[in-house]
Parts: sequence; structure tokens; C-alpha cells
Amino acid sequence: MILDNFKSVLSKYDVVFFDAFGVLKTYNGLIPGIENTLAYLNDHGKDFYVVTNDASRSPDQLAESYFKMGITDITADRIISSGMLAREYLDYKVRAGLVAYVGTDNSAHYIETAELKTISIRKVNLDDVSDINALVFLDDEGFDWNTDLTKTLNLLRKRNIPVIVANTDKTYPASKTRLSIAVGALAKMIEDTIGRQFIRFGKPDPQMFIFAYQHIKNYPHVSKRNILMVGDTLHTDILGGNKFGLDTALVLTGNTQAEDAEVRIRSTGIIPTYISVSAAID
Repeated sequence: MILDNFKSVLSKYDVVFFDAFGVLKTYNGLIPGIENTLAYLNDHGKDFYVVTNDASRSPDQLAESYFKMGITDITADRIISSGMLAREYLDYKVRAGLVAYVGTDNSAHYIETAELKTISIRKVNLDDVSDINALVFLDDEGFDWNTDLTKTLNLLRKRNIPVIVANTDKTYPASKTRLSIAVGALAKMIEDTIGRQFIRFGKPDPQMFIFAYQHIKNYPHVSKRNILMVGDTLHTDILGGNKFGLDTALVLTGNTQAEDAEVRIRSTGIIPTYISVSAAID
């Protein structure tokens, strides 16, 4: 049964994890009424976080984008991005040198530190790659798909270095009826071409949910049974939440449309706890 009263679901939980695109916002801006949802959570002392595979911008920049849309409740400390996991991995595994990245200059925020310098794949000189010690896929923009993906392929033929995929999404809704290719699909293409396995961070990986769980302000006092994961995609948000032991709510404002939901759930076997028209409330 598809619910049209999302407030009845929210009332049962102390903490809510929201996916971003397709749940809080779309290509048209904010989901109408989502500001009421956030106000309800604040008014009732419930905690919430945006748990996203978006590594295109830093948490500060993502928070600023919500602020410009009139949402002041989503601050940087409430945003948990897969890019943060990529940075943590690099801190432990790649101590110095250059990290090449596929994505926008803004997305490079996640991987640049005092010891690690970044270089866009578009600026890499394939005749001088000895200092490049890792490659990170961050975003599907900021580079020339033909020239720079070919360059990426040849960099990895020259250098046996760790490759991190900071956004595992393969598609995202560009409009109500059209999907666009996301960076996860580009990484999979390169991975299959060279016959290597890359390191992936983001939903549905349980590590993403462990990371989010540890960022809850009153962790470790919140039980998983009191946390709800809200998403628009079965294979990332719902599967990941289910595997981590959370209740999940599939909303029909993004990747999964109302007319397709039942068929997709049956064919995948990925079953959300709830299905709702939207995460917005009146």
C-alpha cells in the first residue's frame, strides 16, 4: 500500500536518514512541502541527516545550496557524503603524492589534504605520472568524457595505483522522464575495460551506513530500530538500509515512479518497510 501520510511514519522514529536527490530535491528544486517535514522533525526533537552518494561538492557547499533554496535546517554537520569516506581511506592508505580525480574542481575538496595534492584528470600529462599515487572518481562533470576517460584508462595502464569510486550511483533523474549517466557507471566501464576491481564507497555499502550511524549526535545511544532510511532508489538507499538493519521508506519522487514501484520491488526482491508518495508532509 502506498502511503500519502508520511507524518505517521516519521512519528515512529528518533532519527531519519534522507537521501538527497529524488527525496529532498529534484531537477526542479525542493520537493514541495519538504520544508514542513524538516520543521516537524525539529519541533518534535527528532534528529536527521542527509546521507548521500553526491561527492560533487563539499558538505559546506551542499549546505549552502539548500540555504539558497530557503532551507536553513540542513547544515554541513548534517550532511554525510560518500566523499567523506573516500577522504578517510586516502588518509590511511595514500600518505603523500598526487591524487588524480575525475570530476569537478569543487569535488576535489574531499581528497586534498596538506600531504596529498590533487590534479584533475584533464591536466594529467601521461608522459609524467610517476607522482600519481591514487585515482578517485568523484563526479560525472568537470572533464571531457571522450578525451579524459581515455586518459584515465591509459593512466591506469601505466600506474598500478588504488582507484576509489566515491559515488557509486550509475544514473540520476535528469527530469521526470529522463535519466542521465552518473559517475558510478563511468567507473564501471573503465573497471571492466582494464579488468581491475575498484574500491567503492557509498550506498548500498554497509560502510556508508556505519559511517552515518557513527555521526549521529547521540550515538551510540540510538538503536537501529529507531532510525529510518528514506530514499528513492531500491538498489542503493533501500537495499543499503535493509542490509544495515534499518527500517526503510521508498518515496516515489525520484528514481522510482509510482507506476513502476510494484514491478521493481517484485523483480528485485528489495522490499522497503514503507512506500510513500513523498517525504513531504502538509
